[in-house]
Amino acid sequence: MRIYTRSGDKGKTSLIHGDRVPKSHQRVEAYGTCDEANSVIGVAISYLRKEDFTGRDKMLEEMNRIQTILFHVGAELATPKGKEVFWQLKKEHVSELEALIDQWDEDLPDLKNFILPTGVEAAAHLHMARTVVRRAERYASALEEELNNPLAVSYLNRLSDLLFVAARYVNHTLEGTETNLDPDV
Repeated sequence: MRIYTRSGDKGKTSLIHGDRVPKSHQRVEAYGTCDEANSVIGVAISYLRKEDFTGRDKMLEEMNRIQTILFHVGAELATPKGKEVFWQLKKEHVSELEALIDQWDEDLPDLKNFILPTGVEAAAHLHMARTVVRRAERYASALEEELNNPLAVSYLNRLSDLLFVAARYVNHTLEGTETNLDPDV
């Protein structure tokens, strides 16, 4: 398989099943932003691997699973409506995120203020991944009528929540600083 095909040199790309669309198409923005989020999660994981804390191996395992599912969500978004989807996002995938949110949030101090996206490197990158996932969610929700599976928007919504809690969890576990928003600025 060659890395370059030259087929995109004129500003068009192929969706799954071969339909050609402009690279600026909303669908390309949606799945491309999932890819970007996946990369930022990968950076956060690289920092997590350097740290030693209770639950790290389980968290790395969960993040790898999330990356795999996010890759598949991108593929669903790259599949035109009515065409065969090779992998199907299910309600259970959203429920898994909710269970992780509840599990990690259980150990955290109550959130009484807005916080700034700061802390140890892994947490800061998890916050960044959260914002990229939110953007992917906005692009995907704009495709609402064209989606094969509306769960893609739900998954992205819940994933951004999970990444917020994961960032807080990592900061708490590694004794990173969680900076409250100063309302008087």
